[in-house]
Amino acid sequence: MAEKTRQLIVDTALRLFKERGFEATTMRAIATEAGISVGNAYYYFASKEQLIQAYYDRAQAEHEAACCEVLAVERSFAGRLGGVLREWVRISEPYHEFAVKFFKHAAEPSNPLSPFSPESAPARESAIGIYRQVVDGSDSRIDPALREELPELLWLLSMGVVLFWVHDTSPGCERTYRLIDRTVSLVDRLVALSYLPGIRGVTKDFIDVVRELRA
Repeated sequence: MAEKTRQLIVDTALRLFKERGFEATTMRAIATEAGISVGNAYYYFASKEQLIQAYYDRAQAEHEAACCEVLAVERSFAGRLGGVLREWVRISEPYHEFAVKFFKHAAEPSNPLSPFSPESAPARESAIGIYRQVVDGSDSRIDPALREELPELLWLLSMGVVLFWVHDTSPGCERTYRLIDRTVSLVDRLVALSYLPGIRGVTKDFIDVVRELRA
C-alpha cells in the first residue's frame, strides 16, 4: 500500500510538472490531484525536489531493466554502448515533453536536481554502473588505465546525448538515434586505438587531465 501511494504521488507530480511547470506546481496541488492529504504527501516526500529524485531513480531502474538483453548477448564494445544509449532514448520517450520543460532546472550547476549534484549521486552512480558493464563485458582490447576511467567518461557522453535529445524535435527523436550511431562509431575507434603502443602516451596524458579535473 505504501509503495502504491508513493508511485501515485510521483505519477501525479510528473503529470502536473508537465502540464503546469515545476515552479507553478505546489505540493498541495499534487496532494489534491492524487486524492490524499497534504500531510500524507509530505510524509512520503519532503519537497518537490525529492519527487524529481524519485523520478530519477525510477528512470534509472527502467533503463537498467531495458539494457539486460543487449548486455547479455552483445559482446562488441560498439554494440553494447550503442544498445545502452538507444535503450535510454526509447524508455525516456514518455518523459520527453516533461524533460523539455524541466531541463532548465537540471542544467543549473548549483541546483540539487542537477545530475552532477550530491543529491543525484545514487542515480548517477547506478548509471555509471551500467557503463561499467558495457566496458567489462566487452571483447575489445582497452588500455588498462583507460578501462578504469571509461565508465564515467561514457556516462558523461550520455549526458551530451541527453542534452541533444531534450532539444530534438524530429519525429521519433530520429536525429538523436543518428547522433548515437555516429558517436558510438567514433568512440569505438578511439577506444581501440588506445591500446596501440604509439597512442598509449596520448591516452595517458588524456587520463591525467581527467583525473586532475576531478581532483
